[in-house]
Amino acid sequence: MMLCCSSLVVALLLSQARSFLHPSEEDSVPEEWVLLHVVQGHIGAGNYSYLRLNHDGKIILHMRSLKGDADLYVSDKTLRPSFDSYKLQSVTCGQDVVVVPGDFVRPVGIGIYGHPSYQESEFEMRVFYDQAAPQDPFEKGSYSSEDGQQGQQKFSPAAEQDFQEEESIFWTILIGLLKIIVEILF
Repeated sequence: MMLCCSSLVVALLLSQARSFLHPSEEDSVPEEWVLLHVVQGHIGAGNYSYLRLNHDGKIILHMRSLKGDADLYVSDKTLRPSFDSYKLQSVTCGQDVVVVPGDFVRPVGIGIYGHPSYQESEFEMRVFYDQAAPQDPFEKGSYSSEDGQQGQQKFSPAAEQDFQEEESIFWTILIGLLKIIVEILF
């Protein structure tokens, strides 16, 4: 009996060592990819969680649903992409992968959606930078200063849109309050 248990323990340890030395295909990534972030989270059924990507260059988003089914929506036009407004998506059951091109305007909005067929979804997303992707020296918005140093000038239409939306809500509330005051006084 003791010999049987010992052989099972040895077999288990050997399998763990083998998986450590030879990672699965899911865990292996090209050498030119650099891991930037690992994001883990939970999302309720029918809800969104939003992230903002500011890194330049070609970015690869690898998201795995650990429990339930989380879907991935990406846009450079809005910071709150959804299944109604997105540029890139991955909506598989399991591993979702989206490659964000280097020419997307930063910041890029990332929406993680919890599929309604599960009460709660748990996910892990790994964010990689692809060093092998060629950088365009004539990228939009780049310029050279008088002393020859390279600089970056960036314009984010999504940030301006968010600001205008906040300003509009402010004015709507202010006008509503003024109407109530005028009605009370007169």
